[in-house]
Amino acid sequence: MIFSHEYFMKEALKEARKAFEREEVPVGAIIVSKNCIIARAHNLTETLNDVTAHAEMQAITAAANFLGSKYLDECSLYVTVEPCVMCAGALFWSQISEIIIGTTDAKRGFSLIKQPLLHVKTQVQYGIMEHECSQLIKDFFSLKRRI
Repeated sequence: MIFSHEYFMKEALKEARKAFEREEVPVGAIIVSKNCIIARAHNLTETLNDVTAHAEMQAITAAANFLGSKYLDECSLYVTVEPCVMCAGALFWSQISEIIIGTTDAKRGFSLIKQPLLHVKTQVQYGIMEHECSQLIKDFFSLKRRI
């Protein structure tokens, strides 16, 4: 069975909800190889007290360990929110083949930078389950402002 982009983004959203429950910015990521999820991650910056512990960074490390390779050139990343510049740099070095993004990040997303930050072979697709991904972030920050 071949799974859809929506199926995999729902899995990334499950990870984002785990982050939300831990009072982390709710970003979730999964990495898929040959139609199989090989890595799951969510933000852990507060939990680990580590500014680099973004969902994408955690997923890249887990996928590389799973494959026994630093290159993810036959993999797809599903991420609920557009990666930041730091994560885009790591994705460049991993040579990931595809990035599927739920919602853009108008404040810190890598697309704000005018120079290409991803590997030339990396394909990017935006807007898969955009409403759900965007709403989770809005709900999180709305709750934080009330506290």
